This record gives sequence, C-alpha cells and structure tokens, in this order.
Amino acid sequence: MSPAFAIARREMRSGIAHFRIFLACLALGVAAIAAVGSVRMAIQQGLSEQASTILGGDAQMEFTYRFANDVERDWMGRNAIDVSEIVDFRSMATVRSGTEAKRALTQVKGVDGAYPIYGAVILDPAIPLATALEARDAPGAVMDPVLIAQLGLSIGDRFTLGSKSFELRAALIREPDATGGGFGFGPRTIVSRAGLDGSGLVTTGTLFNSKYRLRFPDTTDLTSARTDAMEQFRDTGMRWRDRRNGTPGTARFVERIGTFLVIVGLAGLAVGGIGVSAAVRSYLDRKSATIATLKTLGASGNTIFATYFIQIGTMAALGIAAGLALGAGVPLMLGPLLADRLPVPALFDVYARPLWEAALYGFLTAAIFAIWPLARARDIRAAGLFRDASAPVRQWPKPRYITLVLILTACLIITAATLSGIPRLAYWAAAGIGAAFVALSLAATLTRRAAARAARGRIARGFSALRLALGSVGGPAGDTGAVVLSLGLGLTVLASVGQIDANMRAAIQNDLPEIAPSYFVVDIQNAQLEGFLDTTQATGDVSRIDTAPMLRGIITRINDVPAIDVAGQHWVLRGDRGVSYADAPPKGAEITEGVWWPDNYAGPPLVSFAAEEGAELGLKIGDQITINILGRDVKAEIANFRVVDFSNMGINFIMIMNPGALAGAPHSHIATVYAEESAEIPLLATMTDTYPNLTAIRVRDAIGRVTEAITALASATSWAAGATLLTGFVVLIGAAAAGERRRVFEAAVLKTLGASRARILSSFALRSIILGIAAGVIAIAAGGVAGWAVMTFVMEGDFSFHLRSALMIVGAGAMANLLAGLFFAWRPLAARPAQVLRARD
Repeated sequence: MSPAFAIARREMRSGIAHFRIFLACLALGVAAIAAVGSVRMAIQQGLSEQASTILGGDAQMEFTYRFANDVERDWMGRNAIDVSEIVDFRSMATVRSGTEAKRALTQVKGVDGAYPIYGAVILDPAIPLATALEARDAPGAVMDPVLIAQLGLSIGDRFTLGSKSFELRAALIREPDATGGGFGFGPRTIVSRAGLDGSGLVTTGTLFNSKYRLRFPDTTDLTSARTDAMEQFRDTGMRWRDRRNGTPGTARFVERIGTFLVIVGLAGLAVGGIGVSAAVRSYLDRKSATIATLKTLGASGNTIFATYFIQIGTMAALGIAAGLALGAGVPLMLGPLLADRLPVPALFDVYARPLWEAALYGFLTAAIFAIWPLARARDIRAAGLFRDASAPVRQWPKPRYITLVLILTACLIITAATLSGIPRLAYWAAAGIGAAFVALSLAATLTRRAAARAARGRIARGFSALRLALGSVGGPAGDTGAVVLSLGLGLTVLASVGQIDANMRAAIQNDLPEIAPSYFVVDIQNAQLEGFLDTTQATGDVSRIDTAPMLRGIITRINDVPAIDVAGQHWVLRGDRGVSYADAPPKGAEITEGVWWPDNYAGPPLVSFAAEEGAELGLKIGDQITINILGRDVKAEIANFRVVDFSNMGINFIMIMNPGALAGAPHSHIATVYAEESAEIPLLATMTDTYPNLTAIRVRDAIGRVTEAITALASATSWAAGATLLTGFVVLIGAAAAGERRRVFEAAVLKTLGASRARILSSFALRSIILGIAAGVIAIAAGGVAGWAVMTFVMEGDFSFHLRSALMIVGAGAMANLLAGLFFAWRPLAARPAQVLRARD
C-alpha cells in the first residue's frame, strides 16, 4: 500500500478544486441527517430532564368521570409528600353584553392550592396563581390570550362557565404541564377546584377526568410504587403515568416524525450519492492520462484502485466533517429561536449519537457510490485509456466489486432500519428509493433513445437548435443519466410529499364537511335529553340529530388475563374508550360476525365490538372482556363484531353493550347535530342558553385544529424534501460543470460551421429544459405512486391525483435544470474556436 499512499499524496497536492461538488453533496446530505437527529435528541433530552415538570409531578393517577375514593386517597397520602388534585374537562365560555353573547369552546382545568407541584404558572399581569383564582365577588380565572381575544374580554370582566360566573384576573402565558395535558379542542382556562362547585359542570354523569399529581420522597423507587398502585387499583379504572413516561404520545410523535425526516434525509443522501459518483467519474476522466501512464510504468490495478480510493476516502472524510459541523452547528445556533416555536421543551447541545449516525450514513453512501467508478477505472487497460482519453469506455466492474457495493447497500439499509426504531418504515423507504432509482435509470435510457430518434425525425427538421439539443441529449457521452437521476430523485421526494399533503388537506377540508355534523354536543343529562331535542328541532334549522348514551370505560382484562399482556400497547387499550348501550344495532350498522341480542335481553352482559379493532386485538366471538366503568368492573361476552367507520364523524363507539349491563350506571348523552353553516352560530346560542352545562364542539373548528397540525407536519417534511432538492441542484451544477469542457468543444465546432451565439445558447437551453421535463415527469409518476401507497396503506384513506402539485413539480424540474445549464453556458459561448480546436490537436 505504500506506493499507493505516496502517489495519492502527490496527486492531492493539486488541492480540492475538482472535489467541490463531491464535498458539497456529501456535506449537505450528512448535515440534513445530523440536524434532524440533533433536534430530535434535543427534544428527547428536554422531555427527559423536565419530565416531572411536564407531567406535573413524579407520578400521576388519573380517573375517568369520577374522583379518587377514600382508599385511593389514603394510598396517595401514605406514599407521597405532596398531592395535587386537578379536574380537566371541556366547556363553553360565554360572555354577555346586553342581549348579545359571545361563546367559545375552552379546555378547563380546575386546580387546588397545591398546584403546581413542579414549575410555575406565568401570568400577565405577573401575580401569583393563588391570588388570581381566589374568590372575591366571584371566583377568579386565568385564560389563554387567544381565548381572551376571541371573547373580547379585558382583565376584570366576567364570563360564565356552566351556570356560574367567573372573573378574568390574568392572561395565561405559560402553564408548566401544558405538554403533558394532551390534545385539547379549545384554549385553556384555569379556575380553582372549589370555584367549580355549583357550576353544574362536574357532577355525576358529566364528562371529566380527575388527575392526582404526586411528589415522592427522593428515596422512592417509581417501579415499586407503580407496581403497588397497579396491584391495588388496576381494576378500578386507575391509569398511572410517571416521569419516566410522562408524555408517551409526544415522545412517540417526536420519534416517528424524526425517523421520517431522517429517511427523507437518506433520500437526500442518495441524491448526493449520485453527485459523488458523477464527481468521482469526472475526476477519474480527468486523470485518465495519468492512470494510463501509471499502468504503463507497471502500476497494478490494485495500486490504481487503492491510490484513488485513498484520495476519495480523504475527501469523503472532509465532506462528512463539514456536514457534521453544519448539522450540529445550525440547530445549536438556532436553538433559542426553535425552542420558542416548539410545543415541547428542547435542550439544544452537541449530541454525539446523531453525529456518529450521520457520519456512518455518509461513509456508507460515499463508499457505495465511489467504488463503482473506481473499480471500472481500475480494470481499463492502459492502451484503452490512451486511445479513449476523451470518452472513457463504459463497462461493468468485476463481480467482486459489484458484490461489495451490494453488501454495503445492505449494510446501509439495515443500519437505517436499526437506528430508526421503525424497521418496517425504513425497509419500505429503502424499497421506494431503490424503485425510484430503477425507474429513473430506465427513464434516462428511454429519454436518450427517444431524443436520438427525434433528432433524426421530422419534428426537428428546420429547427437546428432543437435538433442540436436532441442530439446532445441522445448522445452516449451526455449528462442525461446524471441529470435525470439527481433531479428526478429530489423531485420525487418533493412530489410524494406534495401529493400526500394535498390529499390529506382535501380529505379534511373538502370531503369531511360534506358529511360531518355541525356540532358534537356532550354532557346532555338524562332529564335534559327530551327538552334538548325539542329545543334544537324547534329552531327549524336542524336537518338531523343523532343521540346515544355516553359512558367511558377502560378494557382491563381479556379472558381474565390483563389486556396489556394479551394485546400489548394497542391504542384501544391506551386509556379510556367510549361505551354506549342499545337494544338494537345502530342505523346502517353492518354486522360482520355473530348476532345482535334480542329486544329486552336480560341475561349476562353482552357487547358488540368494532370489527377491525377486535381483529387487531385478537378477539373472537365468545371472548370475555372486562371493562372498568366508573370504578366498577363489567365483564361482558363478545356477541358480535360490526363495522365502525370513524371517518364519517358521526356517533361511533368501539363498544356497545346491552342496556341491562349498564343499568343504574350514571351517564350522560352525546348528540350530533346537523345544520347548514349559516345556522350554526344561532343554533349554538339556543343550545347553550337553554342548557348552560352543555359543551358543543363545532366540527369546523376541530377540523381547523387538525389542519393546523397537518400543515405544521407538511411544512417540516417540505423543508426536508427541499434539502433533498437542494442536494439534487448541487448535483446538477456538478453535472453541468463536468460537461462544460464538452460544451466548449461543441460551441467551437458550431461557431466554425457558422452557428450564431443565439442559436448555440438556444440549443443549450432546450437541452436543459428537455432533461428537466423528463426528470419532472418521472418524479410525478413516482411521487404519485408513493403518495398513493402512503394514503392507502398508512393513512387508510382515499387517494386522488392532484394535477396542480404535479405541474409545479414539472415546472420546478425544468427551471432548475435550465438555470444550472445556462450558468455554465457562458464560458463555452465566449470561447474562441481557434484556440479550442488547436488545443484538441
């Protein structure tokens, strides 16, 4: 190896000018992956270090529709230093001014004097929370500024929750446990726990959750505490969380979106790999005479391979180092800005894991894409190099190098699957990128052949610039392959994101409102149901009202075995689920297996279960499930499975039981009210004025909040896809730069034959546009397939092709390649033909 090192050292004295595109491609790809990994690690570290503050305590015991009983409170008092009781529910905040009234949905938190155990509530004006909530002429309250503006309130104004009046004392700037509270349909209002007495909002049968935040002594073992609590209260419907898993939903979301963005980054690195391959090939083409000379002087193929592998490896290390510095530095510099915008805490720092992961991806990618041209140059004979110095012979490397490339590719895929934490997603992404590579390679070949045929056909007759462009695209020494691959893959990622985003927006904004109700109304008491129906129907604006009894229950056991041991962490088992009862199947229900119970059935409890979720849980007819409802276990036998379609936004329940199974259980009713959009605001006034305890959730507002979340997700993925496209643009610049010498020669020949500068420039521009359109068209097809796969198999929704997004992709491809081509067209146009042709003698 010493001769190879010596030759490589001398070869590298010329500097890194020929490796600028190589370095840029690697650096951009590695930087994208390192940056995404660093942000994800910062969020994970923030969630970990502030876990107690986010949760609101060292642990939390939560109950549905009830408060802790004496036994449960006694356990808390014996084990915890501090206990804070919180009640959480949705309600309508109403502000009256004469005969006018403004209403808004709010997520209400009733707190006691011990809240918050950890952290601090920030208010404006800066007063203690206890002072803001104390009872004077009326109980005090603090509100989210968005809600204050929505209701037109000022400090000191009154508003009502249920049947009770509250006084606004301050704006709620920050609550320490906001992240751990989960998704809410409305902005936050905080009142005192005692202030809710007499409001009619927290009574038997109403929808609320009670949460008990616990602070333990430093010596407490959380595992032992959890085990003890679960053994005593598992079957009472108690749900336990502690600082080790205080925000499981947030942590899962961060992990998944981070993994997705890393995979998008890998697509960018694959695009960069094309640039790496093109840069290595271009560099070796420049060194063809040197390689031929070395072989003539006795250098073996292994020496040639090792010499240039050392150079490429050194350049790869420099590019990766630059990418790591960029990927670690940008999040660190933008940390304060990002921290303010993120909905979760983040501790920005330089973390080792995302950096070495990005470095590993970078080295594997560089090796995969560099070995092929190196191996091909190694096996070319010296005579062939001298004879074909201007256009090297294209041939396949020896089998051992092909095998090595395949092994490294497998290592890259397995590494991505292992480090991502979601192997299935990583493998599918790898398959998608591979399929895109194959499709784009075939497209490049077809484009060359079609252009070569068109150059000789009638279409180009009389249009010399077009004929020159088509001939160049169809020529064997052109850059068609590099352009279509690099630009096409970047546009494919962007196209797939665009199609998914467009379909999800269409599903939410266009499809759902046509079939969705105007309002979900909850907390309708049994005594109010008949009057509620009469009142709403009397308005004349309501086209349809559906109602159903509403309870919440937790599936604790399946066939007398803890449910989590049977079905793991299935979403149906993570928390409480809606439960109803009925004598007859819901209107239009499709029973897939089993039979419904007869009218007035009075036997042991039976339950109808959602078919899809039941199959996922492994349930079958005759199985016994134990459901804890209001602290009481109800064991029911599965009588039938039915289709439950949540997409229609109607009243749907995972579980419906026979009425006798829930006889005497306190409960309320839920209703869906259908009306024209113009009648929604007056209808809300009628419902809430007549029954102040009701909570009406406007479906359009809920859809808007979901749309905001999707918009944020689409924005993040679009930025990642944009980074991939930027890498592709760099590769385009590299391809254009590598072909500059050839275009200089072409321009010189054309000038000698009498072509004007305008005609030559037109041919260069048309060439770029043709290749850009070809890459864009293939990207549209590949992106459409990827979008269809995600919407069909991941989102389980309908897919429709969105032409506007597709046309933007084609336009972007043509424009990007045109800009790159024109940038490197000026030097060939300015070159003097005599000098160029004399130099080629």
